[in-house]
Amino acid sequence: MRSRPGTARNEPAGAWQGRFVGPLLVLGLLVLGVTATLAMVGAMRADQRVAADRVMDQRTAVARAAVAGETGRYRDLMHAVAAGLGTNARLTAADFAAATAPLDQAGLVGATSVAFVVPAAPGRVAETERLWRSRGASGLTLEPLGTSREHLFAVFRRGLNNGDPGVVGLDVSAAPEPAAALAEARRTGQPTVSQAYVLLGDRNLPQARQQLSFLFVAPVFAADRAPGQVPPFLGWLAMGLHGRDFLGGVLSTASQGLLDGELYATDGSGRRVEVAAYDARGVRDLTRQASFPVADRQWTLLTGADSHYLPGARSGTPTAVLIGGLVITGMLALVVWTLATGRSRAQARVLVATADLRAAEAESRRQAGLLSAIMASIGDGVGVVDENGAFLLHNPAAQALLGVADGVGGPEGWQEHYGLFRPDGHTPFPVEEMPLVRALRGESSDGVEMLIRNDSRPDDILVSVDGRPLDPSAGQHGAVAVFHDITELRRYENDLAVFAGVVAHDLKAPLSIVRGHCENAADELADAPDGPEVREARAAMQRVADAVDRMAGMIDTLLAYATARDAPLKHRPVPLGPLVADVIEQRTQQPRPAGTPPPDIYVGPLPVVDADPAMLRHVLDNLVGNALKYVPAGRAARIDVTAAPAEEGWTRIDVADRGIGIPAEDQPDIFETFHRATTAAGYAGTGLGLAICRRIVERHGGVIGVTDNPGGGTRFHFTLPLADATGTDGPEPARAALGRALAERAAVEQAALHEPGGDVRAAGTASAPPRMRGAGPAGTA
Repeated sequence: MRSRPGTARNEPAGAWQGRFVGPLLVLGLLVLGVTATLAMVGAMRADQRVAADRVMDQRTAVARAAVAGETGRYRDLMHAVAAGLGTNARLTAADFAAATAPLDQAGLVGATSVAFVVPAAPGRVAETERLWRSRGASGLTLEPLGTSREHLFAVFRRGLNNGDPGVVGLDVSAAPEPAAALAEARRTGQPTVSQAYVLLGDRNLPQARQQLSFLFVAPVFAADRAPGQVPPFLGWLAMGLHGRDFLGGVLSTASQGLLDGELYATDGSGRRVEVAAYDARGVRDLTRQASFPVADRQWTLLTGADSHYLPGARSGTPTAVLIGGLVITGMLALVVWTLATGRSRAQARVLVATADLRAAEAESRRQAGLLSAIMASIGDGVGVVDENGAFLLHNPAAQALLGVADGVGGPEGWQEHYGLFRPDGHTPFPVEEMPLVRALRGESSDGVEMLIRNDSRPDDILVSVDGRPLDPSAGQHGAVAVFHDITELRRYENDLAVFAGVVAHDLKAPLSIVRGHCENAADELADAPDGPEVREARAAMQRVADAVDRMAGMIDTLLAYATARDAPLKHRPVPLGPLVADVIEQRTQQPRPAGTPPPDIYVGPLPVVDADPAMLRHVLDNLVGNALKYVPAGRAARIDVTAAPAEEGWTRIDVADRGIGIPAEDQPDIFETFHRATTAAGYAGTGLGLAICRRIVERHGGVIGVTDNPGGGTRFHFTLPLADATGTDGPEPARAALGRALAERAAVEQAALHEPGGDVRAAGTASAPPRMRGAGPAGTA
């Protein structure tokens, strides 16, 4: 028995037949799906054709109404103006200009000009010219062009739509189309419209710019007539229209530029003559025709459009249905084929899929192992928390720095659990300022210093922490922090500060010797006879003394800058009132330039703060000294020192002045090292004072800033923590103490002026003491 080709002898007959079941099902499904899709698309195409015809009918009706309405409006306007001209039998140029002025504002699309045309017999051209010149037709020259028995001259003209009014005296009888329209209007007494022709004024234009035009004509009859008599005929009012401009303007507005248009007029022989044409975008596949009367003629409007551009006429739905139907049919066929291809293919795909999964799992494990090895090898500590503050990761370096296990629930317990303090070693580090907490709020931070002290780490360790929000690619909200051990760095910096102090002392010692020699030399020169050499020697000694003072001041400033960040803070309650009074007293003891009035100073109620008195004094001394120094020459300094509440447990100190001010572009950098504002040129300074202030304030946990003072000058502000036993140092004790000290100093200076041998030079500098203003609204500087 012979077996079927391609089958084994022991293969059942049903198995051989089953091989064709899948392909037959797929073929049947394809035929059915394609047939149903084509039928549905055909029905939708038929509906779209009906919709396109309906939209085209509506658009054509709108276009016909627009064209008919515009031509009717032109005819009515011409008729109304002609009736107005007929009320004046002795029409002048001024009358014509006044009567036709409304036409220039009527928005007559395509209109070129309007003219008053009068008849003239061949033998009476000169008489007609004299008559209309006498009525104001300046420059009128009648030149007969036609050969008819009667000439038709335009004696008055007005340009429309900012067009050229044209030449007066033109003989219209030279063109048969307008001549016929004028004759028909006089015969019937009604407005008429001419056949299409090229206007006489346009025939000098290049061929490409010429277009078919037509005239609207209205006869002008005298209004005053005897009863039962025909009114006297005065002439015609004729308006020229460019056909293409007229049709394009009307159709582009009425159809939004979606319809083509061709305008035809029927002449006396019944033949249709094209008046104008307008082209829209696309290829015309829909056409319509509409007729309507215009004056004494019948016009026909032929419209066309591309159905693809007509809203509501075409859509992409049939194409989308066709594509979608074919895609769905193909997908169903693919599904049927897949299900019918047997078990072996499915098993092979499962094996391939599981192989990829196994490879991906192995790669994930390798990456996780690599990440773990990297984290364990990093010398800096790394900590990662989730959105609730629970630690997801602590590398060994972080655990070694913190000293305790991370077995705490959330950020609220971090300070106590890990023993986190500010760099001063006494102030607990606020939870809301911790870098990880700030990173959970979306804020990045760099170089935040913390001191760690707990039972597992009795020796204090100082770390610098950088915090960042966790990258979104991690798939969850969280934060990451990197810890750097800077204990040894700070110790090294402290050693450098001690070294700087020793160097400063050793440098100032020879300066003191030089200063003493200068003073001895000055004393010797004071007794020498006056002369050019002596004066030069005195000036030289003074220059050396000034240079020594500047050098000493620079050494003190550099030493303060070097120690402001690293010198240990000695916190204690500091009443700000007496401290400010002492600073002001010391500052105002310095001599002022001759002619400078005493400063005007206001000190408001000031609280008791928790700070290092020596460093705080440096901040106040620098800010008050700047307020006294940076003042225009000859003007009294005005200073306000006030306090206001800040966040809970903190106060804000303001030092406001009316000095030269700081430009807005310099304010962001004014606290940087060696930065000086552009307005400070000509004033002595090192550019380190405000940098030192910022270091000191930030070491106390506060912030410092600067703004413009309303009315002129500058307002510096900084924050400090309040002392535990908060109290307000009233303004009166500080003001009274300062007032007494200044009054005593003024009395001593005045007495010195009247003593024999007193230094008369002091009279220019030791004038009245600073004026202390009474308590008033804060910030009046």
